[in-house]
Amino acid sequence: MGAIILKGLIRMKRKDDFAERRKHIADLSDQELYDRFWDLTTQVVTPMLELGKKNTTPSVERSVLLRMGISSLETKPIVEGCMERGLMGKGAGHVVYKLSKAKGISVKEAGTMLAEGKGWDEAVSLFKKGV
Repeated sequence: MGAIILKGLIRMKRKDDFAERRKHIADLSDQELYDRFWDLTTQVVTPMLELGKKNTTPSVERSVLLRMGISSLETKPIVEGCMERGLMGKGAGHVVYKLSKAKGISVKEAGTMLAEGKGWDEAVSLFKKGV
């Protein structure tokens, strides 16, 4: 392979091996190529989706709470409260939402309540009962 110097950068010339690299798909129809593309895409994306479903971070949970209309000052104590009580796997937003429905109050009111340290026993019991 030869090198090309362009304004002080060295670029390696790529061997033209397209025909060789595409041999395994050369005989596929457009529909088969389409199906293969989506099969491969699914193989790549599925593990990422599984990670997203099973794992979260305090940062992600604070972001969810912000999008639910909870103030930035309240998100930290809510997320910390979820972590202390083993509710992070449920999602901080889910905890707030479920408490708001159980008490018949708005999501904002439930968030404020939890941020002030109130209602945690009820929130925990909602997830233990499966209500």
